[in-house]
Order: sequence, then C-alpha cells, then structure tokens
Amino acid sequence: MDTLIHKRIKQVLKGDQNAYSDIVNSYQQSLYHVCYRIVGNQQEAEDIAQEAFVRAYINLHTFDPKRKFSTWLFRIATNLCIDRLRKKKPDYYLDAEVPGTEGLDMYSQIASEERLPDEEVERMELKERIHYEIGRLPEKYRTVVILKYIEELPLQEISDILEIPLGTVKTRVHRGREALRKQLGDV
Repeated sequence: MDTLIHKRIKQVLKGDQNAYSDIVNSYQQSLYHVCYRIVGNQQEAEDIAQEAFVRAYINLHTFDPKRKFSTWLFRIATNLCIDRLRKKKPDYYLDAEVPGTEGLDMYSQIASEERLPDEEVERMELKERIHYEIGRLPEKYRTVVILKYIEELPLQEISDILEIPLGTVKTRVHRGREALRKQLGDV
C-alpha cells in the first residue's frame, strides 16, 4: 500500500490534485476512527480528520518518503486531537488526590455498575463501558491506549506518531492500562 501511496504523493507534488483523493479514500475511515476514539465526538472527529487531510495536503512537500505516510498523517491528526482536548480541559483528573484524604485519588470514588444477566447485553455494555472509561483517561494515556489496543499499532509507530521516545510510550501504555484497570474495578 505504501508504494501506491508514495506514487500518488509524487503525482500530487507534480500537480495532479486528483491523486490526493485516492490518498484520502485510502485513509479516511481509519483516520476518522482514531480521531473519534480520542475526542469522543462524531462532529469533532470529522472536523479534525478533514483538517488533518488539509494540513497534510498543504505540507505534503515536507513528507519524508522514506517513512510511512500513514504514520505521518496519523501524527498530524493525533496532534490536532490533543490540541482540541487541551482546549476543553476537565475540571478534575481521576489521578488527582481527593481533598481531606490521606492519599486517596478520584479512582476510589468511581462506583461499580451491576451487570445485567443476559450475556449478549452484558458483553455490549462491557465494550461500551471500556470505551467510556478510555475516554475518561487523561489525554496522554488515552491516546496511547487507543493507538495500542484499539488501532493495534506497534509501539514504535505510536512513538513516531506522537513524536515521543519509545520508552515514554511503553510507560504511558502501562500507566494507562493500570488507570483503566482501576476505573473498571472488578468488571
């Protein structure tokens, strides 16, 4: 796929704007899904994905053809998602200490939900709950958890997308998984 994409990129750089629509069609769905999972809002995810394609088009001349195009594009989109999330900071963080306690954090305040007896409904609820709880993670953990476990990207590619060291990615994946485990309790 990358060879075809690199061919399309060369065509775009030579002035063939129609070749860019092939690139957009190749990544449109996966880019939207990543954005949606990070920001948790359909309209914002569509806007961010569209903006990422526009920015990629404008900056296509800066793309290094020795690298994977998808990594470069996902980095643009992920950065846009993170910027959007930073503009909407929550009032509290789950790992913040509860005032007046001896080291208890907000994770201890999350109530566990009762499971319904029907297995199929239970499975669907669990999946929804996991996605909901991932959405509640602090952004630095949420992003790596989504890229690792939902998009199933390799750690090195996540490192490239987020432009952070591989060790930091591993740490954030571990801490994000632990935070998610605390949030989910005994589910």
